[in-house]
Order: sequence, then C-alpha cells, then structure tokens
Amino acid sequence: MSGTFRVGLTGGIGSGKSTVTDIFQKLGVNIIDADGITHELQAIDHPAYNEIIKQFGPDIIGDNRELNREQLRKLVFTDHELKTKLENIVHPLVRAEISRRINRCTQPYCIISIPLLFESGSEYKFDRILVVDLPEDLQLVRASHRDEVTNDEIVNIINSQINRAKRLEMADDIICNDKSIDALSTEVNKLHLKYLQLAEKKIDKQHTGFDGEQHNLI
Repeated sequence: MSGTFRVGLTGGIGSGKSTVTDIFQKLGVNIIDADGITHELQAIDHPAYNEIIKQFGPDIIGDNRELNREQLRKLVFTDHELKTKLENIVHPLVRAEISRRINRCTQPYCIISIPLLFESGSEYKFDRILVVDLPEDLQLVRASHRDEVTNDEIVNIINSQINRAKRLEMADDIICNDKSIDALSTEVNKLHLKYLQLAEKKIDKQHTGFDGEQHNLI
C-alpha cells in the first residue's frame, strides 16, 4: 500500500525510541526499524556482511563468524573515511528494504524508525516526523545504563548527532520521555488516534486527486 500514511520517528541516543515503538506496535502499528534491518543485512552471509568483510578485511570477523560490531563501530567512529565507506555499503541496502516494507504495509499508517534520520538525510517522504526527546542530562544517564559504553563515549555520540534544539525544530510531533512508562503510554495512545485520523484524511485526499503536503528529507 504505497499510499500508507508514513511517520518518521527519530531521537537522540538513550531517548527511548525503542520503548515508544514497542508501545505503538502493541497498538497494531506496523514498525519499520532501520537499525533492525541493518542488523539483518549484516548477519552471516547476507549482502552487507559479505561486502563489509571484502572492504574491511577478515579481521572484522569474530570467533563465531559474526561481524565484530563493537570493533566496527570504533573504527568508523574515529575515521570519517571508513565511516563513509561503511555507509556506502549499508545505506543503499537499508533504503531498498525500507521501501519494500513500506510498500507491503497494509495498516492505515506505519512508523519508520530511523535514529539518524536528520543526520544522514532521507529520500523518503514522511507525512509526519515524530521526535522522542528528553533532557540531555537524563539522556546521558539512560544511555549509560543501556549501553556498554563509557560516559565519554556517550557524550561524543551526543555531540556527533544533530543539535537537540534543531531536532525539535524539525519535528511535527514531540514525545518528551522524562516521566513514567504509564505517562509515555498515554502520549503514544494520543498520537495513535491522531495518526489514524490523519491517515484517513490522506486516503480521502488521494481519492479526490490531491495528495497533500509531505516532508521530503534529502
């Protein structure tokens, strides 16, 4: 269903994007997760896996034949040229798979979760952009509890991402994830109803020959 209402979801590290998408998914929403697709494509003997080994060498393989993702992450984080090389391998494959999943969506709307949506740019047309946000001090605390990385590494990641104020400025909808899980669920449910209504309006506009305004991030 190519005319499916499309919500692009993003947010900084530790903001709680996965928690938000989990709640949407329990409401029956089709979630297309760019990170999940990336992991699938980098699985043993998959297209990205083979090309990464070809470009980065056999030392990037762990004892279990899987890619050593931690080593790969450190390599590209400190070397812009290697980062570009990896992106040139992975991004086209991810974009193609996301497009396939959007076209297969049969729900009124789908959510495309792209953590670096603003940083990497996107050729997808989104009807709405949803940002999951929280104060940076809380972001640091939550990211350190979730990931096996140091505070300095988390700060470097935050600094490498788009400025928080700019991210919020580019959002159509914002969920501030600084309260309880119940409060978060309430906010998600409100947006769910809103997106269902907007999806219905989009269908009506398409039937009358007017496609409406969409956000095209290049």
